[in-house]
Amino acid sequence: MSYVVNGRNFSEQPFAGQCLRTFLRTLGHHGVKKGCDGGDCGACTVWLDGAPIHSCITPAFRAEGRDVTTIEGLGTPENLHPMQAQFRDAPGFQCGFCTAGMIMTSAALTDAQKDDLPRALKGNLCRCTGYRSIEDAVNGVSAIEVALPGQAVGTSVGAPAATDVVTGRAEFTMDTTIEGTLHLKVLHSPHAHARIVSIDTSAALAVPGVHRVYTWKDVPRKRFTTAIHTDHLVDPDDTYILDNVVRFVGQRVVAVLADTIAAAEEGRRKVVVEYEVLPAVFDPEEAMADGAPALHGSDDPFVRDPEHNILLEIHGHVGDVDAGFAAADVIHEGTYFSPRVQHAHLETHGSIAWMDGERLHVRTSSQSPSIAKVKLSHLFDLRPDQLRVFCKRVGGGFGGKQEVITEDLVALATLDTGRPVSLEFTREEEFTTASPRHPMKLTIKLGATADGTLTAFQYRNISNTGAYGNHGGETLFAGGAAVSLYRCANKKFDAYSVYTNNVPSGALRGYGMTQPAFAVESAMTELALALNMDPLELRRRNIVRPGDSLVALEDGPDDVIFTEDGLGQCIDLVDTALGRAPVPTLGEEWLIGTGTASSLHETAPPTEHISEAWLTLGDDCIYELAIGTVEFGEGTSTAHVQIAANQLGTTPSRVRIIQSDTDRTGFDTGAFASAGLFVAGNAVLRASNALRDRLLAFAAHHTGVAVDQCSMDDDKIVCASTRLTLQELLGAARQRGIRFTVARKAYGSPRSVVSNTHGFRIAVHRITGEIRILSSVHATDAGVIINPAQVRGQIEGGVAQGIGFALTENFHVDAAGAMMNPNLRNYRIPTYADVPRTEVILVDSADSVGPLRSKGMAECCINPVAPALANALQNATGTRFRSLPLTPERIYTGLNR
Repeated sequence: MSYVVNGRNFSEQPFAGQCLRTFLRTLGHHGVKKGCDGGDCGACTVWLDGAPIHSCITPAFRAEGRDVTTIEGLGTPENLHPMQAQFRDAPGFQCGFCTAGMIMTSAALTDAQKDDLPRALKGNLCRCTGYRSIEDAVNGVSAIEVALPGQAVGTSVGAPAATDVVTGRAEFTMDTTIEGTLHLKVLHSPHAHARIVSIDTSAALAVPGVHRVYTWKDVPRKRFTTAIHTDHLVDPDDTYILDNVVRFVGQRVVAVLADTIAAAEEGRRKVVVEYEVLPAVFDPEEAMADGAPALHGSDDPFVRDPEHNILLEIHGHVGDVDAGFAAADVIHEGTYFSPRVQHAHLETHGSIAWMDGERLHVRTSSQSPSIAKVKLSHLFDLRPDQLRVFCKRVGGGFGGKQEVITEDLVALATLDTGRPVSLEFTREEEFTTASPRHPMKLTIKLGATADGTLTAFQYRNISNTGAYGNHGGETLFAGGAAVSLYRCANKKFDAYSVYTNNVPSGALRGYGMTQPAFAVESAMTELALALNMDPLELRRRNIVRPGDSLVALEDGPDDVIFTEDGLGQCIDLVDTALGRAPVPTLGEEWLIGTGTASSLHETAPPTEHISEAWLTLGDDCIYELAIGTVEFGEGTSTAHVQIAANQLGTTPSRVRIIQSDTDRTGFDTGAFASAGLFVAGNAVLRASNALRDRLLAFAAHHTGVAVDQCSMDDDKIVCASTRLTLQELLGAARQRGIRFTVARKAYGSPRSVVSNTHGFRIAVHRITGEIRILSSVHATDAGVIINPAQVRGQIEGGVAQGIGFALTENFHVDAAGAMMNPNLRNYRIPTYADVPRTEVILVDSADSVGPLRSKGMAECCINPVAPALANALQNATGTRFRSLPLTPERIYTGLNR
């Protein structure tokens, strides 16, 4: 068979049933991505005779004798296709995993299709951007700016990898071919709770190409937690690589290693497992009851009450809530539910391992290679020098890759066989085995005097941690941010993280604050209505102000510093913006409503967060910045380069970044909780200042000029009337045996506070329950803005995710605990047509101990979105909906009770 790909002829033969996507990747065209393998996401889009198609559902043989164009053939870095240039300059990407497919679709659009982008882009999904920057890219709107030397901060410079992303040359985790690679496939439990009686692997081992079948007897019998934190003691060691007891539908039972994916899948089908099915419990309150099946033993001291399946409980109070309620003129109490939702990053989890001599190398899709290395060292008794863990570009994370859930199996198989081993999740495995957001049921009771002063605040949270406790405790504690948002002398906080026979919950953008924000902000609006008071006015009277302590559990010392009223400004700015937004005239079947909500977020986790930056002036006079932070669309690589260029008096093009490689960078806790800017950015700042000072001191000594008369000037140093090039400086330093290289560390303390407020105006169809978003406004206090375009993009993406959380996304699980909609088509993340353009307002502030007074804000912008929508819905209909998602069916039922 003959194929023409990007103008080159290939005579390879696809195997029977092979799709065009996998065939093109075997030919080396790694710009063709796998996001779903179901025709749902468009990441695999290529042209067939000039027409865009989804290559994952196109049989390879159909391309025989036809022209296939992939992103690599559309343009080159030196000669970009106009659409590639527009996506680079908008910029129309964040993580970049969807970008190749999005460009291939967009580049084929007619003018008429560009006028109807909701329809034209319906086959391409993006989880990062919120689509508005993609719209700008398609329409040729550019936001990228050129930074002058020493003036990079505050400028919307492009990402260092932008050209590679838009040409398909940026390497993601699975974009490599290693000769002799073996492939893993996992057999998952069909039962929510069972003990494995026996496993017969003989038929699987007889399948041609199968090398190993790993069971719980073949792995180190060591407990660990899959959750990634510097301090592993904040999470329970309740997990084995493979176990003889399964606790959720989808849990690993057996791992099959074979020459090909097809052989591994066939071997998996041949494994025979005998189970003793055990009683299961799916509701956390039922799991806490006397007589419920106990899911874990009592040998982990972290687990608070194994008999009642309570992983952790937190109790705290200030003042006397009973007295506070007695003093209240109005009391509101309500129970609110937030469901399980998935990250849906388009790159699924995946890892590749191989040996280089006696050293194990693991290439992985992770938000923290440093801590993944620590966990693998523990599991397999490896010294740190025997192991390297690293990331290429990662295709989205949102907290989902703050886990070790593929690295352990590939390490196991490579250490066993000495062969390279690959494991890549399917989209279904991503839904059924990875760790989604914790479902939470919160009861909020508020008391206030007639003038709106809060007198009592009672908070009770039942969090469903699922079968294992990864992140169960830390997300529970994080909910205190929703309580500390408001001043009140009397507060009571009770929270429980409970084991159930559901897929384990984990970290997701907002990290334990999104669900409490929905509950508390909904309750505050309900209280305002009971007081016959404007909801924003109630908030203004009670929000924390500079000088107030952030109090949730106790009134003790903390390391949080804030001196400006960023939250008050956010509320006022959103109120003004909604007031000037036009209100369309719709038919009488539409109800119009407005709603707002707010949130606070501390700029680093309360647990230890560490980052180390290395900075060197290279022989080519380019600064080389090495930092362990992973780039997965959060934009830290761009911000780090800007900080370094700013302090070194140069331009971003003169800073080369090396990241996320335990052999080539220092320790970094990980890119989560917006610490990639706040903590790692501070490490970069300190390293940049230290290297600058060393260069200036050497130049001063070399020229005989006082150091205060020396300054950085792009590729030169000016000392009074003398201008030294960096090349001349390097030459003088070499003669004295001096290298210009420094290392600096930063920690996540003290911390600052990010404030944000979101407002919506919506229309609700009184008959069908459909919601249309008419206006969307978001204000944030993000300190000094490093890159305005990136900040706006992060907010737009967070708002889009929040809209999905509020309106469409949900796990549908049957009575036996199995997910019924484990694909993107039926799970329903927002498409282009679902997401409005959001007006983003940046508060002018410098209230931060972050790098150059900046604050990380990508984590928290999701938090006020769902409650703002719920409050707008109540304003429109007069009916309060306390459970998410706010689907048309739920609204229709509520309005017609």
